[in-house]
Order: sequence, then structure tokens, then C-alpha cells
Amino acid sequence: MAERSTLTGPSGRGQPDPATGPHPLAPPSPPAPAPGRPPGFAGSLPGGLLLTVRPRQWVKNLLVVAAPAAAGQLAAVQTVLELALLFVLFTAAASAVYLLNDARDAEADRAHPDKCRRPVAAGTVPVPLAYTLGSLLALVSTAAAALLCNAATAALLAAYLLMQIAYCLRLKRVLVVDLAVVTAGFVMRAMSGGLALGIPLSRWFLITAGFGALFMVAGKRYSEALLMGEGKGGTRALLREYTVGYLRFVWQLAAGAAVLAYCLWALGTDAGVDASLCRQLSMVPMILAVLRYAVFIDRGTAGSPEDVLLRDRPLAVTAVCWGLLYGLSVAGL
Repeated sequence: MAERSTLTGPSGRGQPDPATGPHPLAPPSPPAPAPGRPPGFAGSLPGGLLLTVRPRQWVKNLLVVAAPAAAGQLAAVQTVLELALLFVLFTAAASAVYLLNDARDAEADRAHPDKCRRPVAAGTVPVPLAYTLGSLLALVSTAAAALLCNAATAALLAAYLLMQIAYCLRLKRVLVVDLAVVTAGFVMRAMSGGLALGIPLSRWFLITAGFGALFMVAGKRYSEALLMGEGKGGTRALLREYTVGYLRFVWQLAAGAAVLAYCLWALGTDAGVDASLCRQLSMVPMILAVLRYAVFIDRGTAGSPEDVLLRDRPLAVTAVCWGLLYGLSVAGL
């Protein structure tokens, strides 16, 4: 009887033994429930819509001032107003893409440890509503660009939307192309200010912006791969195809190319005039910023670049120092 008690547990009814796990005849455990709606405003429909359009990522659209700032043309009121309009248009376009992307990926997002909390995946925002609002924002932003901006800017915004929608539908599942598309989205933002104001875009500006964007995009993918585990894609199927070693190679290559292009610009000459001292010194905080951000990538904590950029104080101080030196160089000092 003692032996029978050992095999069947204290009650004699086939209860699991802590050392051996569940009894083979026990019913399977029910699946984990989907994450519920968060409490408060975040769990309401307006709060869910606000979270879905990602206000924290609107900071990316500040890249529209990159080309005018590089050319030192931010003093005029008309310039500031045109760039503010451009910021609003790109924010609306990006919000449309976020809504459409989350509606399409709602099921896959539920498998991700963090993205399962997105309002569409959690059920706070209905999928049909996300599709409808995303489509409306895309149409309105494109029409507004055609009416209020020049032809080049309107064409760029339309191309951005088409590329991002193609990314949501298909391109996010094509190796390397997915990295190129996301990188191109950053570069388009950086180009838009120059096109809107008729400012020529230098080759060094485009190279630095392109490889700098690739550095952040590949770093984000690398962090996600470390979080999910190599060969496990979760909400990004391509993470099963990329190896951690390959993504590390991409972000390190992009960081080196961006730094090299910036240094060549900072040490170069414009119309036969040597670069100013402040322009040359701006290389120091720029390189330090890349090295600082690389720490977070290497740790696998750069999955949300906006969090790193907004919350890391040393990185913010380095960015301010770079901005001051760059501003002085534009002023001719």
C-alpha cells in the first residue's frame, strides 16, 4: 500500500509528483489567455488609437528639418512653417502605416512578448476600424501634400506611403529588402525638407543619413533577435532567417560607413575653403554618440530606438554637444 501511495500521490488519484511532472493521464493545461485591455485611458478606444499611432515615434519625423539645418536655413519664419506642415504630413502618413500594419499583424503580434500589448493585438482597437482609419489618413495626407506642397514633395510622400504599404503586405518578408525599405523611409524623411525648400542635397548628407539609418534599423533587428532567440521570429518571420551574426555584421558595417562619410565631410572643403574648426570638432561627439548607441545594440536593448534616444542622458548630452558644434560650423565659426 505504501508503494501504491508513492505512485499515485497522497490522495491516490493520479496527482502530479513535483519531481516527475504532470501525470500522463492528466488533461492538458489550457492555453494562456490573450492579454486583456489595460486599465484607464489606455484601455479605452481613444487611448488605444493614440497608442497605435505611436506618438513616441513621431520624433523620427523631425528628420524633415535635417537638410535645411545642414544648410543653415532655419531662421526664416516661412521656412519654419513649411517644415511644420511637412512634419504634420509625415506624421499622418506614418500613423496610417502603423494602423494598417498593426491591423494586418494583430495575430502575429500576440506571439511577441512586448507587441502583444499593442491595442489592436489586445483587442482595444478593432481590426476593421484600424484598417479604415489607416486608409483615410493615407488618402488625406497624400491629397494635402499635393495641394499644399510642391510636386517633388508630394511625389516623395506618395512614394513613401506606397513603399510602406508594400512593406506591410509583402516586402517585410523579403531578406535584406526589408532592411533597405525601412532605411529608405528614414532617408526620405531627411530628404523631404530639402525638396520642399529647394535645397540641394549633398552626396555626403545622403550617404551619412543612409548608413546612419541602416545602423539603427539593423541594430533594432539585432536586439529583437537576441530577445526572441536566434531562429525564433515571433512577430517578424524574417528573424528566423537572419542569424545574430549576420545582423551584427550589418549594423557594424553601417556604423563604420556612417562615421567615415561624416568624417570625410567634416574634413573636406567647400568651394575651395577649408572646413572650420567647429565642423572638424563635431566629429568627436558624433563618434561618441555612435559608440554609445552601439552599447545598447550590443546588449540587445535597442529594440525601441526612440526609448534609447529619449531616455539615455549621456546620449542626449552628446547629441546637444554635437548640435552646438554643428550650429557653430554652419554659422562659419
